[in-house]
Amino acid sequence: MDDVSDLENLVMPVLDKYVPQYSDLLYTAAALLLIALLSAAIHFLLHKVVLAWVESRARGDRRVWRKAFFERQLYSRTALLLQGVIIYTQAGLWLESSSALLPLIQSVAHIWILLYSLLALFALLDALLDIFQYKPSMINFPLRGIFQSIKLMASIFISLLVISTLIGKSPLILLSGLGAMTAVLMLVFKDPILGLVAGIQLSANNMLTVGDWLEMPKYGANGAVIDIGLTTVKVQNWDNTITTIPTYALISDSFINWRGMSESGGRRLMRNILIDSSSVRFLDEADISRLRRTQMLAPYLDEKIAELAEYNEQMQPDLTSLANGRRLTNLGTFRVYLEKLLQNHPDIHQRMLLLVRQLEQTPNGIPVQVYAFTKSTGWVSYEATQGDIFDHIFAVLPEFGLRAHESPTGYDMRMLASGHAPAADGAAQDI
Repeated sequence: MDDVSDLENLVMPVLDKYVPQYSDLLYTAAALLLIALLSAAIHFLLHKVVLAWVESRARGDRRVWRKAFFERQLYSRTALLLQGVIIYTQAGLWLESSSALLPLIQSVAHIWILLYSLLALFALLDALLDIFQYKPSMINFPLRGIFQSIKLMASIFISLLVISTLIGKSPLILLSGLGAMTAVLMLVFKDPILGLVAGIQLSANNMLTVGDWLEMPKYGANGAVIDIGLTTVKVQNWDNTITTIPTYALISDSFINWRGMSESGGRRLMRNILIDSSSVRFLDEADISRLRRTQMLAPYLDEKIAELAEYNEQMQPDLTSLANGRRLTNLGTFRVYLEKLLQNHPDIHQRMLLLVRQLEQTPNGIPVQVYAFTKSTGWVSYEATQGDIFDHIFAVLPEFGLRAHESPTGYDMRMLASGHAPAADGAAQDI
């Protein structure tokens, strides 16, 4: 004999004897009271005893997985899921099959179970995401996008089951009607589908991970990637603003990932110095004597002067004309000096490409390009190294008799109009 029959055999004779006209109603009320009391007792046991003990263990435990499961409320949602199962089971045990309340309570409990099953799955996925972020081997995988896809599919599936429970029909009937809605679903979920595919491609090709420096001018993004989601990628720009980029745009459009620069251990320094062409000339004996005192240039000058002397001796040119023979120029010597400067600089990477070259003359002067790599890839230290090098370069130009090109300013024009020429130190001189 089942539990319902046992309860009926115990309670119904008493009710039929004293209140026969209300026996069915009182029996149902007693069953409901029993279900409520047992559910309240189980709720108290689970939440005030079991979960309190789990919380105390989780807070004092250094293991990431236990703390993640508790903080994401996996235990509490699982407990509520278990309570729904218990209520569903109790309704079948204590209520008569002919009772009108039985299908109602079981339907509500069924929906309760489905919803908290979904929430427990969400909590499990969030906890796994928290755990995997400490695993170096999982950094390159788009876990957030994959988990969001699982959440989306689980939500659709649970929604179908809830609807089927409410209308009292098999979920297969609802699933059979989805074929006609495929085009609509593809349109509605276009971004999540494209985002999922893009996330898989980004991971498979190791194109982007959280923490990378991403530059994408089309979307105004220039900063560190802080999140890769199912539909969007969040970039924190250097001014601390947040830019969101559609995930699929990283596949369809081009972007710059500076991770290679960071991993290489060297950051490129490429900058031009514009030399006033009117200051370029041959070096005379006084210039050579003065520059010989420069330690980095002395060996070069000795070697180059000997080479030029040998050449001129063989060719016997008329050196009274500057157009004859080979001579040292201040610009060429300056380029050699810059190479020596970079080769001896402690913050310049010596195993990477290093050169100083002269580019084609422009209306703004003769560009002399410094091309090298700094040892530090950090922004602040990189700018400090670059500033230190070019401060020295601009300060040493007069030593070679060179001038940096500058376009005339309004101040220069006013001084010329007034009959004065601006001096190098800013004081006006009479023309």
